[in-house]
Amino acid sequence: MCGIIGYIGYDNAKNVLIKGLKSLEYRGYDSAGIAVIKNNKCEITKCRGRVSALEEKVKNIEATAGVGHTRWATHGKVSDENSHPHKFGRVTLVHNGIIENYEALRDSLGIEKELKSETDSEVIAALIDRQYEKYQDCEKAIIESVKMLQGTFALAIIFDGESENIYATRNVSPIVCNQNEKGAYIASDIIAIGQYSRDYFVLPEMTVAKISKDKIEIKDFLGNEIKPKMLKLDWDINESTKGGYPFYMEKEICEQPKVLKKTIEKRVINSLPDFSEDNIDDGIFKNCRDISIIACGTAMHAGLIGKYLIENTCEIPVNVYMASEFIYSNPIINKDTLVICVSQSGETIDTLEALKYAQKKGAKSLAIVNVKGSSIARQSDFVIYTEAGPEIAVASTKAYTTQVAIFYLITARLAYIRGNLNYEGVTKFIDELEKLPNAAEDILNRKSEIHLLAKKLISSEHTFMIGRGLDYPSLLEASLKLKEISYIHSEAFASGELKHGTIALISKGTPVIALMTQRYLATKQMSNIKEVLSRKAEVITFIKKSLVSKDIKCDFALPDLDDDFMAVPSVIALQLLAYYVSSDKGLDVDKPRNLAKVVTVE
Repeated sequence: MCGIIGYIGYDNAKNVLIKGLKSLEYRGYDSAGIAVIKNNKCEITKCRGRVSALEEKVKNIEATAGVGHTRWATHGKVSDENSHPHKFGRVTLVHNGIIENYEALRDSLGIEKELKSETDSEVIAALIDRQYEKYQDCEKAIIESVKMLQGTFALAIIFDGESENIYATRNVSPIVCNQNEKGAYIASDIIAIGQYSRDYFVLPEMTVAKISKDKIEIKDFLGNEIKPKMLKLDWDINESTKGGYPFYMEKEICEQPKVLKKTIEKRVINSLPDFSEDNIDDGIFKNCRDISIIACGTAMHAGLIGKYLIENTCEIPVNVYMASEFIYSNPIINKDTLVICVSQSGETIDTLEALKYAQKKGAKSLAIVNVKGSSIARQSDFVIYTEAGPEIAVASTKAYTTQVAIFYLITARLAYIRGNLNYEGVTKFIDELEKLPNAAEDILNRKSEIHLLAKKLISSEHTFMIGRGLDYPSLLEASLKLKEISYIHSEAFASGELKHGTIALISKGTPVIALMTQRYLATKQMSNIKEVLSRKAEVITFIKKSLVSKDIKCDFALPDLDDDFMAVPSVIALQLLAYYVSSDKGLDVDKPRNLAKVVTVE
């Protein structure tokens, strides 16, 4: 859950490193640091806080090689000492991941009194330094050290006395590499280095890369040369800038009509769902008896929408699992199960480990991810990319709605090939799906209305959300958005559960957000809204236009779509609500406290 950047070439490394760290700050922003090679020795500058604080400290540094890091604390408190890079002896490194046996390694090396930090990462540097003393060879020292590590890691390493090379190795945690006429670059995310070349590769696991100004050499642990699979960046690097918006989150909310259209259009041919461009074998849909969706957080909420759609339309049993609990819950998985893993980054460690577990049970797997070449994409039997483009804000918006769009397409394909919907039924389903971009645009054109509603929540400590049917999983996502960026305690409840205990939380002035988009449940939801109104709650309603009546005041009218397709416009409206609450409170919307975008440690 940290950001790594490395550069060796002909330009000033400090400028490349700082620029890269700024683009990676969404991955961690407790502290930051860089190390550069000068006069055959490594010089480190690091501090707690944001990259801007580090930038002030490195103004006068001149060097042509170095590594950088922005941290999200796992081992050790937030402090200058625990910031990366870490140096021990002649070895300096930056690390993303978590080493499970670092205490045993520390004790075996007898270095506890020599360590300057509380981190597992410094122990790795000490281990490599000891191995270098033994072998007098950088690559051999790295290989022998890595063999002793238990856990996940991405490492960028430099050695005193070795000014012409940077080394990198990894297990699970990502490293991408590219180069141009000005040098060679490595990073934990292509966002940091995509501007230098559109051609890049993911460093293969358990290999060592030797990176110099003019080439990148990769060898496996037996010394065999490895040729990596080259990838091409398929989005404009300008998409990873704010584009004039005050926060990435607002920009990404406003990009949803475009990315929804892109995600849907390329997978609809002659009004039928089509995954041929994704190389998806229809057999995985035709032959499965049940489906297990595995995901975390926002991606799991997309999975809950998928469960609702697939079970209602295709009559296939669907289980949705929290990835962090999956392995430990004795899930019923076999060769007839289709496992769908959902992850924005494709690097979520809990989801990746759950996927590997399911594959050992014989299940076929399909990944829904946003990042080409990511670990989950490579591990899965099949993969569908969401076409959301880079998402920088920690709170996911466009990645979520494009994941939901993929679930609509999967539902349609499943229903068509299994005979749950005939040709006319599927084309009608797709016609409704293709209305989503315009419905999203309609919401965005009226975002000032939502901004006014947000002002009602700014001073709240607690907020509750109520809805029925498909609205309930949408509110789980809306509630998470409000919690994570505004720090207001928020809970979503299925409205029918109010009378079973949760209505005890409602008192005079309690903010309650009520969502009503499901026609067959509208009268029941109106009854539930009246229940909380009678307790003098402050109710804010989001209601589908055709369901608006004089019985219940409508604060924001949602565009009219078929009930099953209201999950997208309703959540976009509630994304905006959370965004405006946070920004009006003066918070850093893009970087909520204690959170990082990519969770690569369990």
